[in-house]
Amino acid sequence: MGQKELHRWHLMKMVEVGKITLKEASEKIGVSYRQGKRIWRAIRDIGIKGLVHGNRGRPSHRRLAEPLRQKVLMLAKGKYAQFNDTHLSEFLAQEEGIVLSREMVRRIRRGSGMGPKRRRRAPRHRKRRERKAQEGLMVIWDGSPHAWFGPKYPPCCLMAALDDATGKLLAARFFPFEGSAGYLWLLKRIITRYGVPNSIYQDRHGALHRNDSHWTLEEELAGRQEPTQVGWALEALNIHPIFALSPQAKGRVEKLFGTLQDRLVAELALHGITTLEAANQYLDKTFFRAFNHRFSIKPQHMDKAWRAAPQHLDRIISFRYYASVANDNAVRLGSVTLDIPPGPYGRSYAKARVEVRQLLTGAWQIYYQDQLIAKHPPTPLKEPLRALPRKKGLARGISNSQWVYLASAPPIENQDARTS
Repeated sequence: MGQKELHRWHLMKMVEVGKITLKEASEKIGVSYRQGKRIWRAIRDIGIKGLVHGNRGRPSHRRLAEPLRQKVLMLAKGKYAQFNDTHLSEFLAQEEGIVLSREMVRRIRRGSGMGPKRRRRAPRHRKRRERKAQEGLMVIWDGSPHAWFGPKYPPCCLMAALDDATGKLLAARFFPFEGSAGYLWLLKRIITRYGVPNSIYQDRHGALHRNDSHWTLEEELAGRQEPTQVGWALEALNIHPIFALSPQAKGRVEKLFGTLQDRLVAELALHGITTLEAANQYLDKTFFRAFNHRFSIKPQHMDKAWRAAPQHLDRIISFRYYASVANDNAVRLGSVTLDIPPGPYGRSYAKARVEVRQLLTGAWQIYYQDQLIAKHPPTPLKEPLRALPRKKGLARGISNSQWVYLASAPPIENQDARTS
């Protein structure tokens, strides 16, 4: 019995010996006179037990059947061991036909001694940034290196982009590491599927922001550093880059990766997926639609702000290098040799300064005065680096700071290059 029942018992005993009236006892208990008479009658008939509700100690008629409870525990500890409470309740309904609320699943797991998947700490106070009003006004993207396939497999990087207004996952793909190729792939996928966004919110990763302190003479005259390979593409598409100064500033994409590291890791393990190719197929065919259905929201304004994709998108979203044509009408980037056929009237391009583009497919295109003069079959994509000028042992063709195809860089022990 609790203090409430003991208090009532004491008052009714005082009524019994005539110290107070039943009306006074009912007022002290906080019930009506009629209810006080019922309590007094129950105590007179069966004693102190009359104060205890008749259902106390009895199992509820709505209680979950014990075989079903044990089945849920077996699945929670076995097949779905990596799932959190909400994720587990969703998959129990989708895959097992067991419809239970998230709170019921939580009670079952905690009652058996299973703790939460993640401990959450109290957040620090930060000013909230309002979402953009229209879809397409702002895209947020980032990369997350993580052991996505479990601790037994080497980590890789999931690169993803979401719309700020809706929280919709626009594009995502696994890459060996976070770099320019991944961001360019995301950019092309977003524009192909939706259109050109107005701005992109991003961090200061070297693939997105020049972090070196070297300025060429041309950059000093122009008053700004030349952008990265991704920055070039954003400029050509007139997309405004916004650089975050802290992880919290781009909290929505950080929260996205927290959710993905929780849910996606569990689903990849559930389906036995351990390779980049299989994981990317799972993202496209299964995960995208379910994730956006579960987490995306409606924007404030239904009109979309995406702009139409421009022509020559493959050329814009590619790696760009500048090189001088050798006397044999060939451009050499490391081990890659790109021959240039004769121009109009048998023209030679020897010593000409040309623009070399490597598309995301790996194919090469060479432009002279904005005219396509040569094409070459694909080779593996290589992350470009920013080579600085040398005082001694200057690499041939590098007279000033410029983007260099990685395979053409001098050996590490002999070079004085820096990457942005």
